[in-house]
Amino acid sequence: MPELHFKGKEYVFNHHLTVPHRPLVAHPDKSVPTEPVDGECDGGGADRNLIIHGDNLHALKALLPRYAGKVDCIFIDPPYNTGNENWNYNDNVNSPILREWLNGNPVNKEDMLRHDKWCCMMYPRLKLLHELLSEDGSFWMTLDDNEVHRGRMLMEEVFGEDAFVSSIVWQARYSVSSDASVSNSHNHILVFSKAPETWKLLRNEITRDEKQAKQYSNPDNDPQGPWRAIPWDAPEVRENLSYPITTPKGSVKYPPKGRHWSREEEQWNEIVEQGLAYFGKNEDGAPSYKKYLKDAGTVVPITWWPHENSGHTDEASKELTAFGLEVDFATPKPVRLLDRILSIATQPDSLVLDSFSGSGTTAQAVLRLNKHDNGCRRFILVECENYAHSLTAERVRRVINGYEFQGVQKEELLREKITWSNFSRERAHRKILDQVQAIENLDSSGFETIKKKIKDGELIVTGENRISENVEGLGGGFTYYTLGDPLDLDKMLTGESLPDYASIGAWLFHTATGEPLAQENIREEDCYLGESATFHVWLIYRPILKFLKSRESALTLDFAEKISKRKGKRHLVFASSRFVSNKTLFPLGVEFAPLPFALYRLEKE
Repeated sequence: MPELHFKGKEYVFNHHLTVPHRPLVAHPDKSVPTEPVDGECDGGGADRNLIIHGDNLHALKALLPRYAGKVDCIFIDPPYNTGNENWNYNDNVNSPILREWLNGNPVNKEDMLRHDKWCCMMYPRLKLLHELLSEDGSFWMTLDDNEVHRGRMLMEEVFGEDAFVSSIVWQARYSVSSDASVSNSHNHILVFSKAPETWKLLRNEITRDEKQAKQYSNPDNDPQGPWRAIPWDAPEVRENLSYPITTPKGSVKYPPKGRHWSREEEQWNEIVEQGLAYFGKNEDGAPSYKKYLKDAGTVVPITWWPHENSGHTDEASKELTAFGLEVDFATPKPVRLLDRILSIATQPDSLVLDSFSGSGTTAQAVLRLNKHDNGCRRFILVECENYAHSLTAERVRRVINGYEFQGVQKEELLREKITWSNFSRERAHRKILDQVQAIENLDSSGFETIKKKIKDGELIVTGENRISENVEGLGGGFTYYTLGDPLDLDKMLTGESLPDYASIGAWLFHTATGEPLAQENIREEDCYLGESATFHVWLIYRPILKFLKSRESALTLDFAEKISKRKGKRHLVFASSRFVSNKTLFPLGVEFAPLPFALYRLEKE
């Protein structure tokens, strides 16, 4: 497979392995508790919805001990690297070359290495996202033409060439840029899966839109409603599917050359008996059968997503304004786009991750879809910018609790292309002015103001009214997190930094087993972390230096014999030291793993 080369690749290839583990620190004052309900959606906290403020590379590493291989749908909207975004590349990679790059931040059009920096920024993040994605999950990434080709090659290196599912074209803009050589109306959505064929069986089809429904008509006033004719022939040649079919006018039809009938003769006879056979208006054409719109159901997703059913960036900006949240995002994503993605990619109990969460659109789409089908989908958002609390989380709070919208309701009254001919010909020029004048005369009573503006070569006339309305909340909740200090072995050895039981337990469990730790299984009072595929894992620990130096923190024969009564799997015990030999532990099915605190000398009793 061809390989993508970029400056700095050798330094970031395994950088995700060197990123330190940082515990998640909850902030109840910034969280929204989940109201208790009956069923599987009970509770809030770490195992429900999360919003994390911090560097997404470190946040993804922090999520691994809990969520490795558990995320069903990943959606990311990374920097498009247009040269106008002024994003910073600041990963702490141990390389003089990359450290020199940091002096060149922010990345803009004058930076001749901006594409290399973008690849360096994305590579370790994609590695960690790959670890978080479940085996039958899907990965969705939006990009534009600046990086989509490099983005796909990076994805194929990390996920594998066979993991590619599709490249979707989304009509992000409906207006035309008159100053462009060719006006760009679309973005790309790259779709990957670790197991595309398995995911194909799990993914959902989508609701038939209005345009697709128009393919059905009712020219013969069939009481069953609109229908379309489906040809009875199919590719290839099979002798058992080449039987004669007689039309109502007596003609005998055989399959066209190089084709056969799609099903056996008995099935065609059933079609005839049900009155579904169709031979065209003259009743003497090629055989087909009626398929009714009421029975058509959903359709397989296609790669062209027009703005009519997937939204556009202007719509996304207006959605933020509706919340009273105005931030200048270069590529905001409308809720309808995420609705469409999640409708295809998720089940009612899916876990969704967005590590470039921006304004929090993904969370709103998850909550909206749950409301629609009574689902229990969960979301994890990660945002590194300072607006994580004031914008990202605040939008989700308002979606959950409801909000009062005070703003301007606009209705478009006229849209007219402005060309040179409009001004060079007096009648054309006068006609446009007369249209505007007529609107002002006739429609002014229905609007507080009539506004006129020219944008992207179009004259747009809108009527505007100031409105105030209450929007009902969707319910739900989330826990707001920041990233704690890295788990530093040197500081742990001196007692300067001792993490809590759950944080160090999740880290040790994942490091030892490669599996995520289910937080609900932790029983700190019993020193029990949880069960992996091969071990019961135990941790004798308290975040107290005096305890770690005492004999209580050691693995004893009594403890080993006690846990050995749980049969079926071997036992892995993390402790600062032990008072029993491996020769004794082995027959009990117990293995000892020393904590960094093993260097402490135990206090003598």
